[in-house]
Amino acid sequence: MAHAYISKRIVTPLGTQDGALLVEDRKIRAICRRSDVPRDAIVIDCGNDALLPGLVDTHVHINQPGRTEWEGFRTATRAAAAGGYTTLVDMPLNCLPETTTVAALEEKRRSAKGECFVDWAPWGGAVADNQPHILPLARAGVLGFKCFLIYPGCDGFTMIDQQQLEAALPSIAESGLPLLVHAELAGPIDAAMQSLSNADWRSYATYLASRPDEAELEAIRLMIRLCRQYSFRLHIVHLSTAMALAEIKAARDEGLLITVETCPHYLHFAAGKIADGATLLKCAPPIRSEQNRLALWHALREGVIDMIVTDHSPCPPEMKRQDTGRFDQAWGGIASLSLAVSIIHTECSSRGCSLEDIARWMSSAPAALAGLSHKVGTLEAGREANFIIFDTDSEFLVRADRLHYRHSVSPYMGETLRGIVKQTYLRGESIYREGTFTSTPSGREVTL
Repeated sequence: MAHAYISKRIVTPLGTQDGALLVEDRKIRAICRRSDVPRDAIVIDCGNDALLPGLVDTHVHINQPGRTEWEGFRTATRAAAAGGYTTLVDMPLNCLPETTTVAALEEKRRSAKGECFVDWAPWGGAVADNQPHILPLARAGVLGFKCFLIYPGCDGFTMIDQQQLEAALPSIAESGLPLLVHAELAGPIDAAMQSLSNADWRSYATYLASRPDEAELEAIRLMIRLCRQYSFRLHIVHLSTAMALAEIKAARDEGLLITVETCPHYLHFAAGKIADGATLLKCAPPIRSEQNRLALWHALREGVIDMIVTDHSPCPPEMKRQDTGRFDQAWGGIASLSLAVSIIHTECSSRGCSLEDIARWMSSAPAALAGLSHKVGTLEAGREANFIIFDTDSEFLVRADRLHYRHSVSPYMGETLRGIVKQTYLRGESIYREGTFTSTPSGREVTL
């Protein structure tokens, strides 16, 4: 029997429309006018709430196996469901073993089995010495490859230098899968650190000075040159500097296959308002100036930045070193899976951005990056019924009970956000409803 979800705002690839989302046998049967709802359908009136496609996050650190005390599939996917996400793509580092071989990938798959409230998929890693593993990983089902041009913070996932990267690029190009690059180079950072030996590391200004824009800019220039030379799909993760936008646009206008993401924290916070000792806001690359933040928003609206992903990177609370407030000692990472769509909707409410924008930035564009557009990212007939009911008008105060991931730590704590995920549906089944989760995880690995 079909279920008909009635709403004045169903966000589809053709725009927002008034009507009904018909769901039958776990799939979207149709999006139709109210008058065309079958008489025997079970009608759910969503009132003024919007129906959006299930969100897709292609930048999540789940950390399992090996560091499940940091996060884990069960807790990460619960938080994702509460935040309106129905598909996550897991990064290959911070877990043990790192996803740089097929054997490690299979271990990750075993650890995920029966643990996931939403669907997931793996990225593979491109590290200093795993060039022979690139094509086997592609054949085994990773959706692409992640690399660091600088020390990533964990010893097991090694950075890759230019020579090592060029040894891997022919295989990456042959796979047809994207290369996701943490685009910072050590040279500008090392030069900046020489003048900071006696600096106050409780000061956010010190940390910001230690990760200058030039580190990102030089790395992006390098990757554009390599993209031109090797003809692979390049994706820049967590762009924080607006200084690179003009060169990225020029490279894309040239025809290079380059996509770009940014994150809620770069769009919501600004360096000038970060207090000394506020290590919950440490991330790399860093949160920059208010002027930079506004430029990122402009680039999103102009299409130079393609998508918004969380870079959900949790850790045990003590690793954020709130006891010392020293940015040089704290783990760099911000967790926001359960809050991201509300953060972005809050910002959009004052900027004239639409629900269609949010659906594109947080669902269809990430799905396209991962090669999953044929399965997820939009509300269309024939697709699996992954969608959310989103109350665009209500506000809430961020408290610990809103987070749902393993450690209730957040720089957003105490803020008032606008927009509430009331329900999340995976294949037509409600997996989250106003603070309550389904008892049995039904998520699975999604493949190309």
